[in-house]
Amino acid sequence: MTALTTTGVLTAANEVDWNKFIPTKLLPAIQDTLYMVFWTMLIAGLLGLVIGALLYTTRQGNILANRPVNIFLNVLVNFVRPIPFIILLAALGPLTSAVVGTRLGVNAAIFAMSFAATFAIARIVEQNMVSIDPGVVEAARAMGASKARILFTVMIPEALGPLILGYTFLVIGVVDMSAMAGYVGGGGLGKVALVDGYQRFNDYITWAVVLIIIVLVQLIQLVGNLLARKVMRR
Repeated sequence: MTALTTTGVLTAANEVDWNKFIPTKLLPAIQDTLYMVFWTMLIAGLLGLVIGALLYTTRQGNILANRPVNIFLNVLVNFVRPIPFIILLAALGPLTSAVVGTRLGVNAAIFAMSFAATFAIARIVEQNMVSIDPGVVEAARAMGASKARILFTVMIPEALGPLILGYTFLVIGVVDMSAMAGYVGGGGLGKVALVDGYQRFNDYITWAVVLIIIVLVQLIQLVGNLLARKVMRR
């Protein structure tokens, strides 16, 4: 059965064999999306935490005060962050190919997503650590705590609640990135929405993907809020 669109294009009238589509296309796409988000957050979460902590601790008057390093890191983060992800995907093509061996597929998408997310996380980490009470740090210094001890047992725990909320926000952003990665063959829900939904004029598939992403984002936000609330009540 076909339908004539307003542009005169004949399309399948949103007919979908869900019994075949769900196990062969939709479920694998959900798995690919979760795989991309997990590895991106693991890689970018750790790298972003390191860079963000350095952005904060190398500020003037802080425990690792180093103006040249702080300026370099700020310039680096500000250089990468404003680039729209879809453009960054294309720009990183040669580097992605050199590191991963291909520009297409899930692993290529993870590399690009990790690159972009690292610098976004770094800035969020820095901004959340700024809220740390300087008196707590000074007290730790007065007791003779080492710089590493102050960072890992004072600064990060003090900022942990806001950091969880910041990371939750970034997980949702990474889900968005994974959808955009579908434009360059990254796989996941974005590819299904683009190839099977948009390009084939199948609104049911497109909206099914939208609904899945909405549910996924709601679950992520719920878990993040609960964790942050639990930490901040301590």
